[in-house]
Amino acid sequence: MTTTHEIPGPAGLPLLGSMFDLRNDALGTFLDSQRAHGDVVRITAGPPGVRATVYGVFSAEGAQQVLATQSANFRKDNAFYQEVRESFGNGLLTSQDEDYLRQRRLVQPLFTRRRVDSYAEAIAAEVATVTEEWRTAERSTVDVLDEMTRLALRAVARILFGTDVEAAVEIVERAFPVMGDYVLRRGFSPLNIPRDWPTPGNRRAAAAHDELYAVCDRIIAERRAAAGEGAGGEDAGGDAGAQDLLTLLAEAESAEDGSFDAAELREQVLIFLLAGHETTATSLGFALHLLALHPEQRKRAHEEVDRVLAGRTPGAADLDALPYLTQVLKEAMRLFPAGPVIGRRAVAATEIDGHTIPAGADVIVAPWVTHRHPAYWEDPERFDPDRFTPEAEASRPRYAWFPFGGGPRACIGQHFSMLESVVALAMILQAYDLEAVDTEVPVTSAITLRATGPARCRIRPRTA
Repeated sequence: MTTTHEIPGPAGLPLLGSMFDLRNDALGTFLDSQRAHGDVVRITAGPPGVRATVYGVFSAEGAQQVLATQSANFRKDNAFYQEVRESFGNGLLTSQDEDYLRQRRLVQPLFTRRRVDSYAEAIAAEVATVTEEWRTAERSTVDVLDEMTRLALRAVARILFGTDVEAAVEIVERAFPVMGDYVLRRGFSPLNIPRDWPTPGNRRAAAAHDELYAVCDRIIAERRAAAGEGAGGEDAGGDAGAQDLLTLLAEAESAEDGSFDAAELREQVLIFLLAGHETTATSLGFALHLLALHPEQRKRAHEEVDRVLAGRTPGAADLDALPYLTQVLKEAMRLFPAGPVIGRRAVAATEIDGHTIPAGADVIVAPWVTHRHPAYWEDPERFDPDRFTPEAEASRPRYAWFPFGGGPRACIGQHFSMLESVVALAMILQAYDLEAVDTEVPVTSAITLRATGPARCRIRPRTA
């Protein structure tokens, strides 16, 4: 077993290490480090005195150790998660220990497959609005990433808030980018000024924070007042089984865990808004972009949709009958995982792939890298949905593909994301054929994967 100092990694510049490489292209730096130095690497960045060291773990087996089998050794104690907590609250994404276990127990019943499936009608209604807008606006070109971000935000806001969707969407669209950039900048800076200093950046972030918190608090208060008067929750999807999620969260309680107070409700709502729209939008937008680039795969997807649905609106019961669309989405999530890098902090020295990760170290696992690992993926940059046939999936290690994380902190909304993505992809392919305008879409790692350029497609209606 090697010692900590023998873990290989890029040399970088004499005084600054890999600081500029990480700042300019963190995803490329991690990928190059794995190719040059192996599955456990040590990367340093910054000048002496404030130099940071991060350990990258890039094998499927190593990712499984960090996220699952030895997850107790790797906690969400790093600077990035602390910044997310301070901006968005201590919800399910950021909480730990008993707070996390209590929240998970209260929330888990709201994410059963049956409950999530009840939202299919609400999702389909939002997709229909988008496809009709494309038609009536007579647009020949759309940026599919922008459009899917708008769609996913409206869908998750409708499912959370029911008929209060408009007020929430307008503020989220304005506030989230400001807060996200602020969290990202502070989370990866070696030195930060206090948040309460009246700098322009702090003031912009504080204003966005206050506006977002205020709309959530208002909707929560109105909903609780209505429930107290016996009015119940708004129906989000057209049947009694599809109450909006805020109503269900407000009603969630158990003898062991109690219930959420108003502040806890707001924190869960904010995390669901953040995680529930950006991740799905990324997966769906890149699936459309990749299909627009690949006529053969697009033809197969069209044929499956036409054969299975025969023009009708898809529902939750159709997911199993649309396996090729699911494969397309999984391959899009392989090439463009919404969470390209997952950070942890080691609380105990842990041996991974023959190397010792020291206690106190910042550690990353990176779907962006593991999803391109040549040990698991032949010709890894090629778009090939057939990588996700049941037989192909069974032949690979469990953590060769982990866009939803894994272990005890795996994404609770995985089925919701897949349901929304399959329904939306099916309805868009029913209505349109797509051809890519932009063949390359540059991306960077923010809170989630972020495109830094457009993903425009020419659209042609398939029906009158």
